[in-house]
Amino acid sequence: MSAEPYEPVPYEPADVYRPRRSPGRESYDRALVHAILDEGMVAHVSYQGGHGPEIIPAFYVRHGEEVLVHLSRRAGLASALQAGTPFAFCVTHLDGLVLARSAFHHSMNYRSVIVHGVPREVTGEEKLRLFDLFIDKAVPGRSKEARPANGQEARATGVFALPLVHVVAKTRSGGPNDDAADMALPVWAGVIPLAMVRGEPIEDRVELAGNI
Repeated sequence: MSAEPYEPVPYEPADVYRPRRSPGRESYDRALVHAILDEGMVAHVSYQGGHGPEIIPAFYVRHGEEVLVHLSRRAGLASALQAGTPFAFCVTHLDGLVLARSAFHHSMNYRSVIVHGVPREVTGEEKLRLFDLFIDKAVPGRSKEARPANGQEARATGVFALPLVHVVAKTRSGGPNDDAADMALPVWAGVIPLAMVRGEPIEDRVELAGNI
């Protein structure tokens, strides 16, 4: 997560990436985009690989006007990104199941962001500085407690930065949109809220040799 201030200017729509389905749900609001990205943990990254389309889940963090993706440098995605391959990046939060009176109008409440672009590889001292952003997104302040990456670990880890230029948010909220003719049907309708929550921590109890 980034604590940097941002300008309230909306993102510029790009017609080639504009949603065609339910266009009224799209948004280029910068604050909304940042909030959706900052709340998420996992993005799905897709690209054209050597044997066809590829998609993988990836841990990420927003840093200002870029999203940073953290992955093994031996991964196929790392090779594709080093070659300057464009990719699509998607984060989705599922907020509720929308149950309608008809099967057709069942839906979901969600918040999503899609980013398209060509990333840059982060290297050197900049990469070492940005490592802390990932661990602190998992648990704020954790980077001050855990051992930092050593040289071998840093070399094995790739960090790629995708600029927030071609970006769009899409959301749905509220109840079902039933047809007027179905409103009298004796069928329960409404929303079942969903949320991702942190559970009670489970300690890793390891007996050190000196304590036995």
